[in-house]
Amino acid sequence: MTKSADAFEQSLSACAEIVEARLATLLDGTPRPAEIARPGQLIEAMHYGALNGGKRLRPYLVMQATRLFGGSDEAALQVGCALECLHSYSLVHDDLPAMDDDDLRRGKPTVHKQYDEATAILAGDGLLTYAFDIIASPETPLPDAAKVALVLELSRAAGIGGMAGGQMLDLAADKDQPDEAGIVTLQAMKTGALLRFACEAGAIIASQPAEDRDRLRRFGEIIGRAFQVADDLLDITSDAATLGKATGKDAAKGKATLVGLKGTDWARAELDRLVTEANALLDPYGAKAEPLKEAAHFIAYRKK
Repeated sequence: MTKSADAFEQSLSACAEIVEARLATLLDGTPRPAEIARPGQLIEAMHYGALNGGKRLRPYLVMQATRLFGGSDEAALQVGCALECLHSYSLVHDDLPAMDDDDLRRGKPTVHKQYDEATAILAGDGLLTYAFDIIASPETPLPDAAKVALVLELSRAAGIGGMAGGQMLDLAADKDQPDEAGIVTLQAMKTGALLRFACEAGAIIASQPAEDRDRLRRFGEIIGRAFQVADDLLDITSDAATLGKATGKDAAKGKATLVGLKGTDWARAELDRLVTEANALLDPYGAKAEPLKEAAHFIAYRKK
């Protein structure tokens, strides 16, 4: 590991500690105003599903994109935690028997294995709903217009035309394999949309003009594609002990991926291309953009 890569991973780890501490506070058992009660098993399962050792890459992107423009760290932390709740919901539901049917997530039993299917469904529902609660909350120090913009963008990233729609396409791909363009669309929706939001959110939080929002949005789209190419490459070249989840499942199901279609050499060259394109988008911001550029490198070349 290079000195730069080591420094980045330390920065990512430090951010993860801050995010996890805030998530633990947000997911405690104390009812908030207008809540009637927080059932113990539901809170416990939500806590288990959200606080399970992830990298917290998405909140990191929110926070660094916000800092790029001098926006509020506190607002970025709140929005990052909201995004992590939504991301965690997607993993809890994705692991269910009706979806990917996984028993292992980050080296631990998945939520439906630790508890039961009904609890896992409700924990996912709770995390999804709570994401928007956090953004709208008075504790998130942003103008109402910024909160509305964030809720709209996150809804579209997570919903019909984003992650949920991408998951539907992914399920359909088990029976009817998409062509290359179909795979690109599926992955941009299922994986890329939340990473796109994470980057654009920083510009929204910092009240930046449309040009900056568009540039950060495009950066997020590119690293989202890199994330999926890297993920598919790891699915072929790594193992369950390293990744903390099952590998080779796409190949076992006969599911098409870009790496499966084009090969590992193409994947490595494509990752180089995507990182170069992502970095070029941020060049106008100078040295302030280095943390985001390092994040793009990490996403493309990570080992797990």
